[in-house]
Amino acid sequence: MAQPSRAARLAPVVEMAEEAERTAAQRLGHFQQQVNLAQSKLVELDQFRSDYQQQWIDKGGQGVSGNWLMGYQRFLNQLETAVGQQRQSLNWHQTNLNNARGTWQQAYARVEGLRKLVQRYMDEARQLEDKREQKLLDELSQRLPRHDRY
Repeated sequence: MAQPSRAARLAPVVEMAEEAERTAAQRLGHFQQQVNLAQSKLVELDQFRSDYQQQWIDKGGQGVSGNWLMGYQRFLNQLETAVGQQRQSLNWHQTNLNNARGTWQQAYARVEGLRKLVQRYMDEARQLEDKREQKLLDELSQRLPRHDRY
C-alpha cells in the first residue's frame, strides 16, 4: 500500500488553518459592524447635541427663564456625558477590530504559507514522477533492438 504524499498528509492541517481563517474573517466582519454601529451612534449623538445647542441660540435671544436655563444646562451635560461614553465605546470597538484584523492577517498568512508548501510538495512530486518516467523511457529505449539503416 502506497503512503500518502506529503501534500496529502498536510490536507487536514490546511483544512484546520482554512477554518481558523474563516472564523477570524467572520470575527473581523462582526467587529467591523460594531465599529460602524458605534460610529453612526456617535454621529447621531453629535447631531442631536448640535441641534440642542441650536435651541440655546434660538431661544437665548428671546430671553429664557432660570428654570429653562438650568434644565437646558443639565440636559446638555447629560448629552456631553453620552457623547464621551459613545466615543469610549467606539474606541473599544476599534481596538477589538484592530485585534481581530491582526488575528485574521496571521491566520490568512498561515493558510497562504501552507498552500504554498503544499504546492511546492506537489511540484516536487511531479518533478520526481517526471524524472522516474524519463528514466523508465530511457531504459526501455536502450532495450529495444536498434535498426540502424545506412
